[in-house]
Amino acid sequence: MEKFSTLDGIVAPLDRPNVDTDAIIPKQFLKSINRTGFGPNLFDAWRYLDPGEPGMDNSRRQPNPDFILNQPRYRDAAILLGRDNFGCGSSREHAVWALLDYGFRVVLAPGFADIFFNNCFKNGVLPIVLDADTINRLFAAVDAIPGFRLAVDLPGQQIITPEQEVIPFAIDAFRKDCLIHGLDDIDLTLQHADAIRAFEAQRRLDAPWLYDNSTE
Repeated sequence: MEKFSTLDGIVAPLDRPNVDTDAIIPKQFLKSINRTGFGPNLFDAWRYLDPGEPGMDNSRRQPNPDFILNQPRYRDAAILLGRDNFGCGSSREHAVWALLDYGFRVVLAPGFADIFFNNCFKNGVLPIVLDADTINRLFAAVDAIPGFRLAVDLPGQQIITPEQEVIPFAIDAFRKDCLIHGLDDIDLTLQHADAIRAFEAQRRLDAPWLYDNSTE
Protein backbone atom coordinates (compact mmCIF):
# COMPACT_ATOMS: atom_id res chain seq x y z
CA MET A 1 0.00 0.00 0.00
CA GLU A 2 1.28 3.46 -0.88
CA LYS A 3 2.36 5.55 2.10
CA PHE A 4 0.44 8.70 3.00
CA SER A 5 1.95 11.63 4.83
CA THR A 6 1.00 14.98 3.30
CA LEU A 7 -0.97 16.02 0.25
CA ASP A 8 -1.59 19.34 -1.45
CA GLY A 9 -4.36 18.95 -3.99
CA ILE A 10 -7.31 20.40 -5.87
CA VAL A 11 -10.68 19.76 -4.26
CA ALA A 12 -13.65 18.38 -6.23
CA PRO A 13 -17.10 18.93 -4.65
CA LEU A 14 -19.68 16.14 -4.89
CA ASP A 15 -22.71 17.85 -3.42
CA ARG A 16 -24.91 14.78 -2.85
CA PRO A 17 -25.71 12.98 0.41
CA ASN A 18 -25.91 9.19 0.65
CA VAL A 19 -23.52 8.48 -2.23
CA ASP A 20 -23.59 4.69 -2.36
CA THR A 21 -20.95 2.27 -3.57
CA ASP A 22 -22.98 1.29 -6.65
CA ALA A 23 -22.82 4.91 -7.75
CA ILE A 24 -19.09 5.04 -7.01
CA ILE A 25 -18.41 1.94 -9.15
CA PRO A 26 -21.44 0.23 -10.75
CA LYS A 27 -21.95 -3.50 -10.35
CA GLN A 28 -21.09 -4.44 -13.95
CA PHE A 29 -17.46 -3.43 -13.36
CA LEU A 30 -16.92 -5.75 -10.38
CA LYS A 31 -15.73 -8.77 -12.36
CA SER A 32 -12.05 -7.99 -11.83
CA ILE A 33 -10.30 -8.56 -8.49
CA ASN A 34 -7.28 -6.47 -9.51
CA ARG A 35 -7.07 -3.23 -7.58
CA THR A 36 -6.32 -1.11 -10.62
CA GLY A 37 -8.20 -0.16 -13.76
CA PHE A 38 -11.41 1.08 -12.12
CA GLY A 39 -10.68 4.82 -12.29
CA PRO A 40 -12.07 5.34 -15.81
CA ASN A 41 -15.45 4.06 -14.59
CA LEU A 42 -15.60 5.93 -11.29
CA PHE A 43 -19.14 7.37 -10.96
CA ASP A 44 -19.81 5.89 -14.39
CA ALA A 45 -23.59 6.37 -14.48
CA TRP A 46 -23.22 10.04 -13.49
CA ARG A 47 -20.14 10.71 -15.57
CA TYR A 48 -21.52 9.50 -18.91
CA LEU A 49 -24.85 9.90 -20.69
CA ASP A 50 -24.74 6.42 -22.23
CA PRO A 51 -24.64 3.11 -20.31
CA GLY A 52 -21.17 1.75 -19.58
CA GLU A 53 -19.91 -1.82 -19.78
CA PRO A 54 -16.50 -3.39 -19.11
CA GLY A 55 -14.11 -3.08 -22.03
CA MET A 56 -15.79 -0.05 -23.60
CA ASP A 57 -13.65 2.72 -25.02
CA ASN A 58 -14.66 5.62 -22.79
CA SER A 59 -13.16 8.14 -25.20
CA ARG A 60 -16.00 7.26 -27.58
CA ARG A 61 -18.73 7.71 -24.97
CA GLN A 62 -20.85 10.77 -24.22
CA PRO A 63 -19.62 12.56 -21.09
CA ASN A 64 -22.22 14.30 -18.97
CA PRO A 65 -21.20 17.99 -19.10
CA ASP A 66 -23.06 18.70 -15.86
CA PHE A 67 -21.17 16.15 -13.78
CA ILE A 68 -18.52 17.69 -11.57
CA LEU A 69 -15.56 15.53 -12.62
CA ASN A 70 -16.13 16.41 -16.28
CA GLN A 71 -15.58 20.09 -15.60
CA PRO A 72 -11.99 21.08 -16.49
CA ARG A 73 -11.37 22.87 -13.18
CA TYR A 74 -11.78 19.59 -11.26
CA ARG A 75 -10.18 17.00 -13.54
CA ASP A 76 -6.89 16.85 -11.62
CA ALA A 77 -8.52 16.76 -8.19
CA ALA A 78 -6.96 14.59 -5.49
CA ILE A 79 -9.37 15.51 -2.68
CA LEU A 80 -13.08 14.69 -2.87
CA LEU A 81 -15.50 16.78 -0.82
CA GLY A 82 -18.72 14.95 -0.01
CA ARG A 83 -21.86 15.03 2.07
CA ASP A 84 -23.16 12.83 4.86
CA ASN A 85 -23.26 9.01 4.72
CA PHE A 86 -20.69 8.82 1.95
CA GLY A 87 -19.98 5.25 0.77
CA CYS A 88 -23.25 3.69 1.91
CA GLY A 89 -24.75 0.63 0.20
CA SER A 90 -22.93 -2.63 -0.44
CA SER A 91 -19.57 -3.48 1.06
CA ARG A 92 -17.65 -3.63 -2.24
CA GLU A 93 -13.99 -2.73 -1.78
CA HIS A 94 -13.92 -1.86 -5.50
CA ALA A 95 -15.44 1.53 -4.58
CA VAL A 96 -12.25 2.57 -2.81
CA TRP A 97 -10.12 1.04 -5.57
CA ALA A 98 -11.97 3.20 -8.12
CA LEU A 99 -11.44 6.40 -6.11
CA LEU A 100 -7.76 5.63 -5.65
CA ASP A 101 -7.24 4.62 -9.28
CA TYR A 102 -8.83 7.88 -10.41
CA GLY A 103 -6.42 9.85 -8.23
CA PHE A 104 -8.30 10.62 -5.02
CA ARG A 105 -6.25 10.11 -1.84
CA VAL A 106 -8.52 12.03 0.56
CA VAL A 107 -12.29 12.15 1.04
CA LEU A 108 -13.85 14.78 3.30
CA ALA A 109 -17.41 14.35 4.58
CA PRO A 110 -19.56 14.82 7.70
CA GLY A 111 -19.94 11.04 7.95
CA PHE A 112 -19.12 7.78 6.20
CA ALA A 113 -20.68 4.33 6.01
CA ASP A 114 -18.70 2.05 8.34
CA ILE A 115 -17.51 -0.58 5.85
CA PHE A 116 -16.48 2.00 3.26
CA PHE A 117 -14.67 3.96 5.97
CA ASN A 118 -12.70 0.87 7.00
CA ASN A 119 -11.93 -0.07 3.39
CA CYS A 120 -10.41 3.36 2.79
CA PHE A 121 -7.75 2.82 5.44
CA LYS A 122 -6.96 -0.65 4.09
CA ASN A 123 -6.22 0.78 0.64
CA GLY A 124 -4.35 4.01 1.29
CA VAL A 125 -7.24 6.50 1.09
CA LEU A 126 -7.68 8.92 3.99
CA PRO A 127 -11.34 9.53 4.96
CA ILE A 128 -11.68 12.60 7.16
CA VAL A 129 -14.81 13.37 9.16
CA LEU A 130 -15.47 17.10 9.57
CA ASP A 131 -18.44 18.84 11.13
CA ALA A 132 -21.25 19.97 8.85
CA ASP A 133 -20.47 23.68 9.23
CA THR A 134 -16.87 23.18 8.12
CA ILE A 135 -18.00 21.05 5.18
CA ASN A 136 -20.47 23.78 4.15
CA ARG A 137 -17.74 26.42 4.29
CA LEU A 138 -15.47 24.26 2.12
CA PHE A 139 -18.23 23.74 -0.44
CA ALA A 140 -18.71 27.51 -0.63
CA ALA A 141 -14.97 28.11 -1.02
CA VAL A 142 -14.60 25.48 -3.76
CA ASP A 143 -17.50 27.02 -5.66
CA ALA A 144 -16.13 30.55 -5.34
CA ILE A 145 -12.45 29.89 -6.08
CA PRO A 146 -11.44 28.02 -9.27
CA GLY A 147 -8.60 25.63 -8.54
CA PHE A 148 -9.30 25.68 -4.80
CA ARG A 149 -6.72 23.56 -3.00
CA LEU A 150 -6.22 22.14 0.45
CA ALA A 151 -3.08 20.87 2.16
CA VAL A 152 -3.63 17.73 4.22
CA ASP A 153 -1.06 16.94 6.91
CA LEU A 154 -1.69 13.49 8.32
CA PRO A 155 1.14 13.46 10.92
CA GLY A 156 -0.08 16.81 12.22
CA GLN A 157 -3.74 15.82 11.84
CA GLN A 158 -4.67 19.09 10.20
CA ILE A 159 -5.97 20.58 6.96
CA ILE A 160 -4.64 23.94 5.86
CA THR A 161 -6.65 26.24 3.58
CA PRO A 162 -5.14 28.75 1.12
CA GLU A 163 -5.84 31.45 3.74
CA GLN A 164 -3.72 29.44 6.22
CA GLU A 165 -6.71 28.48 8.32
CA VAL A 166 -5.90 25.27 10.20
CA ILE A 167 -8.68 22.70 10.43
CA PRO A 168 -7.80 19.88 12.86
CA PHE A 169 -9.20 16.40 12.41
CA ALA A 170 -9.31 13.26 14.51
CA ILE A 171 -8.03 9.85 13.46
CA ASP A 172 -7.43 6.56 15.23
CA ALA A 173 -3.73 6.29 16.16
CA PHE A 174 -3.34 2.77 14.77
CA ARG A 175 -4.92 3.65 11.43
CA LYS A 176 -2.82 6.80 11.23
CA ASP A 177 0.36 4.79 11.75
CA CYS A 178 -0.67 2.25 9.09
CA LEU A 179 -1.29 4.98 6.51
CA ILE A 180 1.94 6.81 7.25
CA HIS A 181 3.95 3.59 6.88
CA GLY A 182 1.89 2.15 4.03
CA LEU A 183 0.79 -0.96 5.92
CA ASP A 184 -2.28 -2.89 4.82
CA ASP A 185 -3.55 -6.08 6.50
CA ILE A 186 -1.08 -8.28 4.62
CA ASP A 187 1.84 -6.00 5.46
CA LEU A 188 0.85 -6.07 9.13
CA THR A 189 0.78 -9.87 9.07
CA LEU A 190 4.18 -10.07 7.36
CA GLN A 191 5.70 -8.04 10.17
CA HIS A 192 5.31 -11.23 12.21
CA ALA A 193 6.74 -13.51 9.52
CA ASP A 194 9.55 -14.84 11.75
CA ALA A 195 7.12 -15.72 14.53
CA ILE A 196 4.79 -17.40 12.03
CA ARG A 197 7.63 -19.49 10.59
CA ALA A 198 8.77 -20.46 14.08
CA PHE A 199 5.25 -21.53 15.00
CA GLU A 200 4.92 -23.61 11.83
CA ALA A 201 8.26 -25.31 12.46
CA GLN A 202 7.32 -26.17 16.03
CA ARG A 203 3.91 -27.33 14.91
CA ARG A 204 5.55 -29.81 12.51
CA LEU A 205 7.49 -31.24 15.43
CA ASP A 206 4.48 -31.40 17.74
CA ALA A 207 2.00 -32.81 15.20
CA PRO A 208 3.92 -34.33 12.28
CA TRP A 209 0.89 -36.32 11.14
CA LEU A 210 -0.76 -33.10 10.02
CA TYR A 211 2.01 -32.59 7.48
CA ASP A 212 2.35 -36.18 6.20
CA ASN A 213 1.45 -36.02 2.51
CA SER A 214 2.37 -39.65 1.77
CA THR A 215 -0.26 -42.04 0.49
CA GLU A 216 -0.54 -45.78 1.06
